[in-house]
Amino acid sequence: MRTLQMTFDDDLVTELDQVVSESHTNRSAFTREALRMAIALYHQRKLVEKHRAGYLRHPVTPDEFSVWEEEQAWGDE
Repeated sequence: MRTLQMTFDDDLVTELDQVVSESHTNRSAFTREALRMAIALYHQRKLVEKHRAGYLRHPVTPDEFSVWEEEQAWGDE
């Protein structure tokens, strides 16, 4: 593990201290988990944007999924 020095606004530190106290953790552990979640969200958003851009370049055609409609039938239809 490496040590990083970071600067936070006073109000954010106050709120952070309240949360870590209630969560029975510490600033470092909470911040590590928050950063992991933020990085995962970042990657998820990039993937969504990549898919969106792909569908803009190659839109779905009206008959693209119609071949699967009969495969999705359930029960007495």
